[in-house]
Amino acid sequence: MRVTKLEHAALVIEHSGDRLFVDPGKFTTPITEATGARAVVVTHRHDDHWTPEQLGRIRDRSPDVRFFGPEGVVEAAAEAGIEVERVAPGDEIEVGPFRLRFFGGRHAVIHSSIPVIDNVGVLVSDALYYAGDSFAVPEGVEVDVLAAPAGAPWMKIAESMDYVMAVMPRRVFPTHEMVLSRAGKDLSNARLEWATQQVGGEYLALEPGDSFDL
Repeated sequence: MRVTKLEHAALVIEHSGDRLFVDPGKFTTPITEATGARAVVVTHRHDDHWTPEQLGRIRDRSPDVRFFGPEGVVEAAAEAGIEVERVAPGDEIEVGPFRLRFFGGRHAVIHSSIPVIDNVGVLVSDALYYAGDSFAVPEGVEVDVLAAPAGAPWMKIAESMDYVMAVMPRRVFPTHEMVLSRAGKDLSNARLEWATQQVGGEYLALEPGDSFDL
């Protein structure tokens, strides 16, 4: 399988022509290369992780694609006329060559004045883990690759560093970083690389468009 990081929180995983997209939102370049899409996972309803336009473009190019997300995404997408299949922590789904396992359940707290929404983390084919906007640790799982948040209103870099060391993945790459300047990205990369090294892992300072193989 090949993983390609897209802008912000989005990524695409490809396996023999089949594609799985995760969190294509408003900070991600419009997705037009989506033939062979088998599924899209949306971790939560915030529009930096999905938009009706992004899902519509993917569906136009792959009419049989399936959309998955927690209840908040199901409700928000229904308002836009898009059907999303509800998933929750503990669910497991096989779609094409991809095995999806879901964890977590709640978005990280942004501020006491802002309601906490539902959020799922997804483990793809027992190899790549991405927790959406949370630091949910997939208990009992040896993670090969972790997508670690680099910057967001709901986090500080110390939390992401601790998260990396709690998960103990073999490889780490940054996600959720379009809210950062170039200097901010460099700072986050340095801190996350240090945390990755503490657990004997390899840090991949990916930029949008960069790929690696699982």
